[in-house]
Amino acid sequence: MGRIAASFRLIHAGWVMTREGVISALPAEGLSGLPAFAHRVAGALARKRSRDTARSERMSRAMNRLGPSYVKLGQFLATRPDFVGKEVADDLQLLQDRMDFFPEEAAKRTVEGSLGRTIDDLYTEFDAPIAAASMAQVHPAFVGGTRKVAVKVIRPGVRQRFAQDLEGFFMVARLQERFVPVTRRLRPVMVAETLAQTTRIEMDLRLEAAALSEIAENIKEDEGFRVPAVDWERTGRDVLTMEWIDGIKMSDVDGLRAAGFDLQKLALTLIQSFLRHTLRDGFFHADMHPGNLFVDAKGTIVAVDFGITGRLNKQQRRFLAEILYGFITRDYRRVAEVHFEAGYVPHHHDVASFAQAIRAIGEPIHGQPAETISMAKLLTLLFEVTELFDMETRAELIMLQKTMVVVEGVSRTLDPNFNMWKSAEPVVGGWIRKNLGPVGIAADVKESGMALLHFMRQTPELTKRLERLSGELDNMAANGLRFDDATAAAIGKAEARHTRSGRIAQIVIAVCVVILTVKLLF
Repeated sequence: MGRIAASFRLIHAGWVMTREGVISALPAEGLSGLPAFAHRVAGALARKRSRDTARSERMSRAMNRLGPSYVKLGQFLATRPDFVGKEVADDLQLLQDRMDFFPEEAAKRTVEGSLGRTIDDLYTEFDAPIAAASMAQVHPAFVGGTRKVAVKVIRPGVRQRFAQDLEGFFMVARLQERFVPVTRRLRPVMVAETLAQTTRIEMDLRLEAAALSEIAENIKEDEGFRVPAVDWERTGRDVLTMEWIDGIKMSDVDGLRAAGFDLQKLALTLIQSFLRHTLRDGFFHADMHPGNLFVDAKGTIVAVDFGITGRLNKQQRRFLAEILYGFITRDYRRVAEVHFEAGYVPHHHDVASFAQAIRAIGEPIHGQPAETISMAKLLTLLFEVTELFDMETRAELIMLQKTMVVVEGVSRTLDPNFNMWKSAEPVVGGWIRKNLGPVGIAADVKESGMALLHFMRQTPELTKRLERLSGELDNMAANGLRFDDATAAAIGKAEARHTRSGRIAQIVIAVCVVILTVKLLF
């Protein structure tokens, strides 16, 4: 019955997006036959008011009508231009949560239930909400009468709603992977799984608090960038209490200028901080739009809302640094080799041919003034070229690329003459010299030695496991692979249930389509 309910919800979502003009606003180039006809029908069914509004506004209105799951889906897809296309991703980037506040009493009950203490015991003052998003809303509060804090409270019922809608998202992803072969390279089911994992993390505010704490520890020696301090005593799964930030949003350029801040210095600090977090720490804020960045009275950039973060392991960071450095030095052969070493491009392709494609990106860039070269644009072009060589989607690189686009955009808003390469060189070049030079090689040798020692300690246990596995394989070769009666019966029941529920879902969808057609005609 879950599939049937998911089918109904998807039909409802499709109808809402049709009426709000989202479907008719999507690119129709290359469509023919039934898809082209459906696109024209969607345009005819759209509300008149939607036809005169921008596509981003249509998407925002539809997503907010459909609820928090779809708002989060839109924001997530904004980070995946490889999946939805650059134009649609840019429009989704403008999607803002416009959710209604939920009652203050409900928020207090959630806080008390999560922390096991009364509001009066936790806070000397707990005020009305000032911001509401798809996942949570924020209340100003005071601790001890003088210390102001921000209290983020999970929206009641949001977990159940997400669980229901995610079932529909997975259904669409599986159908897409099965019936649209050209999209398999993008791995739609993996995209849905990433969304599910991201939302699960976001809905446990203890994990956001841990992200804030980890970033704070990583950057404690850095200047010009910080994050709010967490009040762990007043933080739980459904509530996060942190330092209140008084500052000017980085989207308010005129306000920053009027306050006397050095905009060029802020732009430099922002991009270098992001690159340090990425290359040095391997852990970065993946939602650094201007609304999540403030400048406090001391001129320090303060980042908030760590619900979405990204990680790169040491090997991924090395590949990223070598790719960027290869473009800087015009060593396109090395850039191509790194892609093959990382497994980004299948080995049946030719390295020299891929290096030729990389050169097509790099040479035009070297003919431009440094202040006009965009590192984010370079990565975007790189992903477009790799599509020709069957490069599968790498979620961590896509998230990094999209975040870099946003961060670089903020820096260029602050300083139109911002020189990305000159600003990045101290961080990127320094990381390469430290990690790929003699010091880095010595560290790798030490790390490899420790791994070998650990392996040798496990040798006796591994030998026993290998003996057991060898015996089982010999038994299987002699007697064949066998299932006991219970296992065979369970497999049969699962298959029958899967087939039956799939047929029921198809029948329900067909009936709904017929009913909808009749309503439209009569």
